[in-house]
Amino acid sequence: MHIVMLAGECVPYAKVGGLADVLGSLPHELEALGYSVSLIIPRYRSIDLARFGFEPLVGFSSKTFDVHRAILPGSNAQVFLIGNDAFFGRRGIYTDPVTGWDFPDQADRWIFFQRSAMEFVAAVLPQVDILHCNDHQTGLVPAYHQRFYRGHSTLARTGTVFTIHNMGYQGVFPADTMARTGFNTAEFFPLSPFEFYGMLNFMKVGVVFSDAVTTVSETYALEIQQSAEFGYGLEGVVRSRMEPPIGILNGIDYATWNPANDPLLPARYSQDDLEGKRKNKQAVLREFGLDESRIDRPLLAMISRIDVQKGVDLLIGVLPGLLSQDVTFVMLGAGNKEIESQIETILSGYPRKAALKLGYDDRLAHLIEAGADIFLMPSKYEPCGLNQMYSMRYGTVPVVRATGGLSDTVQEFDPNTGRGTGFRFGPYDPLHFRNAINRALRYWGDPRSWRRIISNGMESDFSWARSARRYVELYESVRSRYEA
Repeated sequence: MHIVMLAGECVPYAKVGGLADVLGSLPHELEALGYSVSLIIPRYRSIDLARFGFEPLVGFSSKTFDVHRAILPGSNAQVFLIGNDAFFGRRGIYTDPVTGWDFPDQADRWIFFQRSAMEFVAAVLPQVDILHCNDHQTGLVPAYHQRFYRGHSTLARTGTVFTIHNMGYQGVFPADTMARTGFNTAEFFPLSPFEFYGMLNFMKVGVVFSDAVTTVSETYALEIQQSAEFGYGLEGVVRSRMEPPIGILNGIDYATWNPANDPLLPARYSQDDLEGKRKNKQAVLREFGLDESRIDRPLLAMISRIDVQKGVDLLIGVLPGLLSQDVTFVMLGAGNKEIESQIETILSGYPRKAALKLGYDDRLAHLIEAGADIFLMPSKYEPCGLNQMYSMRYGTVPVVRATGGLSDTVQEFDPNTGRGTGFRFGPYDPLHFRNAINRALRYWGDPRSWRRIISNGMESDFSWARSARRYVELYESVRSRYEA
């Protein structure tokens, strides 16, 4: 079976969020199960073509876009970059790094990418069994396939899968955008697959036209059907599908995220020998310019996009009181400029025990996961989340809001049974968040219980192997509908 995955990002080439990690990891596991995988993303200005071995694709030409090809590191999967400098030859992937806002031509960028990708797939790739689309940046592809490419020889028996990684970003654009998609504008009318409160909604198109819809955790698959809080207005559309969305939890790459051999750490360690974790903690304190004598006090950390979705308003609500205690706090992330400023103002009152580094640094992210004692994820909603899984893998205890993938992966510690991997809270308010942190701090002061929690987390299996098998089952089910 040949799977073609389309998305806006993929590690190691371009990364904004967890979607990139999924696209960079899942193909390895699918190949191990005997499947062929091709990946298609835009050719962003930031991608170093020479470093990753990309070369122009020979034998294919287009007047509007170019194609470069390479092999995904550690696999046989082909990666194709769709290039057009007018749309993707700028700094930034989804947003303008100067303003922090979407590019004004965002709709046209993604229409161009999707139409070009489909033209390329039809012209060059061999028989395609599944088009696996991811988030609104590829939401039009299932409709393009159904409307324009179903009659093509290599796409006649192709099924489509659409994965929702984050319902909060739907690709909603003015109604006149419809005229530039290539679809018949007569199809844009109230309650049609394209119309959403008078606007064109790319994600709605993907949900309606795909053969199967998935989300990245079982709980999130339920949440997006239940209320506007999680469905952002599409909950009714999701419920109206004959087949409900399937929740398949994202995994993590155990080859990349392994404290026993992580090349980005100053000290390696394992569940049986945690001494290296203490050395990494000291390195974190030094990196952030904090008082290294605080190595024997609990170190709390957060790595996050600085956005309300990630619960940073709750963080702001608890930070002053939390930092009045004998704890240390570090944060790595970037996002909303106003919220960044608020956090910096609070932390400036505690110069030797708290610090924020703006931006994203993969080496530092690994170091923080390895050196922290407690990891905070108070998300307003979290489709899957990866950092809580990284944290448990690295013996760092997560404190999370019980939503989406956080609810599916972190279990509250029960001292009576010795089971549990972290601490959870439900209602979205600072008091419940602070109470969950306090529970974690209480057990941090009990070395025996704390070691038990760490071990439980490090023993958890969040590898991609199990998730890949579920995707394969879905692919086979979808393909069977088109077998001659």
